[in-house]
Amino acid sequence: MNNTRIELLKQYIIEEPNDPFNIYALANEYLTEQPQTALEYFEKLLKNYPDYLGTYYQAGKLYAAFGQTQKAKATFESGIALALRQTNAKTLNELRSALNEILDDE
Repeated sequence: MNNTRIELLKQYIIEEPNDPFNIYALANEYLTEQPQTALEYFEKLLKNYPDYLGTYYQAGKLYAAFGQTQKAKATFESGIALALRQTNAKTLNELRSALNEILDDE
């Protein structure tokens, strides 16, 4: 986690509040050392920017890591539907693989 980068990203969010990339980048900065904080930012993205496809994989993985299997499945399924609409084959495959991991563990 890079505190300088975190402060910079927070400033970018203030300057460009409608750019979801800055929120996504900030969430990823928190991912390793503060996963709950990362999840809060990913949830903000899911709520306010539901078409930001990259969010679904990361949020789903965090839900799974926190033992919230149903939320993880729902998040991956929503992401799969969005990836199909956006015709994004690479992300579609990643989301399907992540969902299958959860289904295999049940």
